[in-house]
Amino acid sequence: MSLYWLGKALCSAVFYPLYRIKVIGRENVPNEGPVIICSNHIANIDPPVVGITCKRNIYFMAKEELFKNKVLGGILLRVHAFPIKRGMKDRAALRKALGILNNNETLGLFPEGTRSKDGEIGEGLAGAGFFALRSDAYIVPCAIIGPYKAFKPLKVVYGPPMDMQYYRDQKASAREVTDKIMQEIRQLHKNYQ
Repeated sequence: MSLYWLGKALCSAVFYPLYRIKVIGRENVPNEGPVIICSNHIANIDPPVVGITCKRNIYFMAKEELFKNKVLGGILLRVHAFPIKRGMKDRAALRKALGILNNNETLGLFPEGTRSKDGEIGEGLAGAGFFALRSDAYIVPCAIIGPYKAFKPLKVVYGPPMDMQYYRDQKASAREVTDKIMQEIRQLHKNYQ
């Protein structure tokens, strides 16, 4: 068993009962082809929670600082995380992410770039739109509806996949596409609160 699947099994065993996780719309995630899961970001444990509730393996970008610890960095790499430098263009990370999508895999993004301090969904960074426009991926919006409190229900909602071809044809900007993605995440959050 790979470390990814072991991690998924262990996180499932702990998080599902602890947070009484309810998953809505898992069937909205396409079974094949490139997919970008775009979720709001409310806690450090969002990546494993999205990872265990999605039916596909997900590759996540993680801030470069997490990889400075050799043990943690080694574990993160083996559970499909890869580093990105914050605040600057990281060409290696961009190439890695596009390579994942070109291999018909699933990329997980938190477009806000950082955790929400007040639970409100913030503005997304243009990166989500960039990957949507530069690949053939469908975007699946995801809303994590918390908060994370022991034995209090937590919802993870996957919305219908967004076909980005219209935006590619219209030569939309990365900013416009990210705004549309964030609008879908907010709507899911509102509908399922």
